[in-house]
Amino acid sequence: MGNFWDYSTWGFFNLLAVLLFSLLVANMLKRQIKFLNATLIPTSVLGGGILLVATWIYKLITGRVMFDAAFFGGNGTTNLEVLTYHALALGFVASTFKASKGKMTRQRTTEIFNTGVTTVATYLIQGVVGMVITIIAGMVLSGFFKAAGILLPFGFGQGTGQALNYGGIFEADYGFDGGRSFGLTIAAVGFLSASIGGVIHLNVLKKRGKVTKTFTEEGALKSEDIQKSNEIPMQGSLDKMTVQIAIVASTYFLAYLMMFGLGELVPGFKSVIYGFNFLLGVLAATLVKAVLRVLNDKQIIHREYTNSFLMTRISNFFYDLMVVAGVAAIRVDVLEKYWGMILILGAAGLVVTFAYNRIVAKTLFKNYQEEQFLAMYGMLTGTASTGVILLREIDGDFQTPAADNLVYQNFPAIVFGFPLMLLATLAPQKPVLTTIILVAFFLVMNVILFRSKIFRKKKTPEAETEPEAVTQ
Repeated sequence: MGNFWDYSTWGFFNLLAVLLFSLLVANMLKRQIKFLNATLIPTSVLGGGILLVATWIYKLITGRVMFDAAFFGGNGTTNLEVLTYHALALGFVASTFKASKGKMTRQRTTEIFNTGVTTVATYLIQGVVGMVITIIAGMVLSGFFKAAGILLPFGFGQGTGQALNYGGIFEADYGFDGGRSFGLTIAAVGFLSASIGGVIHLNVLKKRGKVTKTFTEEGALKSEDIQKSNEIPMQGSLDKMTVQIAIVASTYFLAYLMMFGLGELVPGFKSVIYGFNFLLGVLAATLVKAVLRVLNDKQIIHREYTNSFLMTRISNFFYDLMVVAGVAAIRVDVLEKYWGMILILGAAGLVVTFAYNRIVAKTLFKNYQEEQFLAMYGMLTGTASTGVILLREIDGDFQTPAADNLVYQNFPAIVFGFPLMLLATLAPQKPVLTTIILVAFFLVMNVILFRSKIFRKKKTPEAETEPEAVTQ
């Protein structure tokens, strides 16, 4: 460790402080400027946008990356990506510890399963559209990497980490010059698509009168809303908030041990395993939650240690931090290369994701179609936290099951989505065959998804006339 006055000591804190300060500025602007308030743009997205503009101006003036300056420890861009990576999983872990609003009924199980299948089907249609575009581009543009389009579902659907991972594989193993930058750019455009498309749709809903309130001021909370009678005290020998943070951190550490073990067992998939840290986090939280429940039932522990109110606050903090860090980490300069193809892929990805998820939400989630659509559209163009942020604009207290669907859909999604990881490595070698397989896989997923509509039982003419025959 250097001197206390060195940037090496203060760099990470400076970065975190700037991120949080941008949220305060964005919140003030949104409250004071009627236009911003009317747009329904999430405060965390606005805060990230402020930093994005600041980094762009800094780059124009100095020619350097602002967050890589000594003031931020010299590696601020990397730390932004690390914050984005961990904050998403920590938010999901905290969300999992919230008390369930009801029993897991057959309908809820079906809705969660359908959400997972929707996720995979959207990946697939994004992959098909992306591959068709880049295969055609490869025929027209000499030397263009035909399999670049497979990065669309990784950048849009799975975020920066997976897009960088597969872009790097294509660059190192298949000669895709600038593959990592291409993947990062796709992810950046995807996040912008999530924000822009989501905000436009929110404003359409507002004009139609379907959104009358967003984040209004909360009234006075009742004591039972904050804690139950059988929970540990708010201020005991260990503060209750400290207990919640300790549980979340310990659970995430358990998730890391699970990832480490799986990575050692199947080292070839280590990047994929660690890319799904949020999924392992949810699994670890589910296990810890079950253990705590058993200990309570057997009276080994006599108080409830988790608190839904505080866990909601913790998860929302991590979601806000994740979004502002994710937007701030966008490198505007990497958009210069492949900009034409990036814009085409981005526009196509936005349209197909919007249209497909609208159809699914209207057909299968009629009781909360707008909430389900915004959550899914945000997740499948940006990140899961983007979906949560958009959802919070019309369902601030998460009264609908849409937020829970995002959390628990990961289990069916990973089962059905795993083959896509394998197909991605086939794409550079046989792009046309890969596209055909993606189409076939997409059709199968839709048969599964719309099974209740496709295989709806109909009364046969014989059955309809049978009672009359008996009467005679």
